[in-house]
Amino acid sequence: MARQDLSFWIPGQPIGKGRPRFARGRAYTPGITHRAELKVAAIASDAMIDAGLKPFTAPVSVVIIARYRIPPSWPKAKQAQARIHEVSPGKPDLDNVVKLVLDACNGVCFEDDGQVAWIEAIKTFSDEPGIMVRVAADR
Repeated sequence: MARQDLSFWIPGQPIGKGRPRFARGRAYTPGITHRAELKVAAIASDAMIDAGLKPFTAPVSVVIIARYRIPPSWPKAKQAQARIHEVSPGKPDLDNVVKLVLDACNGVCFEDDGQVAWIEAIKTFSDEPGIMVRVAADR
């Protein structure tokens, strides 16, 4: 079996998937979450097309590295600590970032998010915020 993988970069400050909202007895996805999922799906789709791949049908592994902007309001000493990973970002929760990315990749990188058999995720500070995603499958 050949291993196929795909990597792509989502620029900008990472956000987590928001909780569903309710109005008039109906649930809906918050606008910021919806727009973020569309952005991730578009970038993932472009990467799949560029690589000449179709959505994976086998179990997949996913690596997600969420890189957050170092707050410029922090003292220089704390900014230096963030650059060497001695300080970790707080909100949003990492599981919500993972959820947003996986939901956006559903039907794009893999047929169903139930195929995800292994996840590795980390959040860190960086001078270049964004999310690095790698999806791999045995075909």
